[in-house]
Amino acid sequence: MANLGHRVARTTVANILNRNGISPAPDRGRQTSWSTFLAAHWSTLAAIDFTTVEVWCRHGLVTFYVLFAIELQGRRVHFAGVTPSPDEAWIRQIGRNLTDPSDGFLQGKRFCLMDRDTKFTVAFRQLLADIGVEPVRLPPRSPNLNAWIERFVRSIKAECLDRMIFFGEPSLRRAIREYLVHYHAERNHQGIGNKIIEPDDGVGSNAGVMRCRERLGGMLRYYHRDAA
Repeated sequence: MANLGHRVARTTVANILNRNGISPAPDRGRQTSWSTFLAAHWSTLAAIDFTTVEVWCRHGLVTFYVLFAIELQGRRVHFAGVTPSPDEAWIRQIGRNLTDPSDGFLQGKRFCLMDRDTKFTVAFRQLLADIGVEPVRLPPRSPNLNAWIERFVRSIKAECLDRMIFFGEPSLRRAIREYLVHYHAERNHQGIGNKIIEPDDGVGSNAGVMRCRERLGGMLRYYHRDAA
């Protein structure tokens, strides 16, 4: 306002800030909104979350815990593991896999969003911290703060897992692998401009014979054209 030739009293400025919920300058610098934090660290953010699937095994119906990780900027998803017993030893091994120096999914990331599930143990979080990935534990009952992985879990369950009956762990693993191929190479994503994460050379071409590729007995379909 001063640059425009207007003189405004300090109390007037304070009243305007207060009316709009804006803190005074010294305090404002210490406050970062969630959207600002995400925008500033977008390329270095990942998130992880569990979902459950019922599987018929030799001794009846068993609940399996499936862990996924997602890269927020590119929407790439990693199938981290599945087990009926997500104990301390299992989650520690998952942590070692995710932080592997050669091909760990979290290599190059600075933050990993996660809820307060007790399966994300202190030892697991320390494994992440040891390679420079800060575990960001979200407030209780706040799925909107981890919306990207929540949206993926909703998609895989609605389009695949909730529509199938699994007999043994291998059948569950096969369905997840097939879905992830479809998700990365055959499915358009609105969050990245309606693009395919890992498109082949023929995507977008209007030449060639149109084909339909099916997965999981036709549950997942992808229409494409033969390469010229």
